[in-house]
Amino acid sequence: MWIIKIINSFNHAIAGLIHAIRTQRNMQIHLVAAIFVLAFSLLFDLSRIEVALVIIAISFVIFAELINTAVEVIIDILTQDYSFKARIAKNIGAAAVIIAAGNAIFIAYLVFFKKAQELSLNLIFNLRHEPLHLVFINLFLIFIIVITLKSIFSSGTPLKGGIISGHTALATSVVLIIWFLTKSLLAFSLALTLAFLTAQSRLEAGTHSLKEILIGILLGGVITVIVFYFFRI
Repeated sequence: MWIIKIINSFNHAIAGLIHAIRTQRNMQIHLVAAIFVLAFSLLFDLSRIEVALVIIAISFVIFAELINTAVEVIIDILTQDYSFKARIAKNIGAAAVIIAAGNAIFIAYLVFFKKAQELSLNLIFNLRHEPLHLVFINLFLIFIIVITLKSIFSSGTPLKGGIISGHTALATSVVLIIWFLTKSLLAFSLALTLAFLTAQSRLEAGTHSLKEILIGILLGGVITVIVFYFFRI
């Protein structure tokens, strides 16, 4: 039972995230910016600390926007009339987002500015990345894209149903990651079997249709191939 409660908790949390994405234009802008920054970061040989700073900055901005959205919803529930104190509360919530965004811009300056000056077309196609960085960025990109698609095409719940199977997308990505990193046919075969069982379980449970599973496979495969084929030598 405790596993079901944990899954439901995650389901509710992601539902809140999807609601914010669906209803808040600023959240949509933040997500587009996050995808752009993560993709842009693949052009540079970032250290672990720099990758961590980028991820923290993105998470901090999204976190602040979620808090601001929650504050606005609560205030709208409590009062329908104009209130000076309600206005102050909303302004403070918006200020939190501005501070988070300013922090993200400052981190982006520290991480990317000097590297961008040294960027050239030759460097773009001859970058070296530690596999761990690529794995982390790759999976995070897939997660954000899946959540964004589910928020745009409203159907199902965050962890059940929807326009795309996130489980299948991530499973497909993991299979390809194992192949790119190990080149082991045995490891690839075992991972492929597990991915197949994951997709089959989503289909048999009625959580996703065959079309949604195929979209997940396509998304996970395309993103992973792009990341590991073009940004790792």
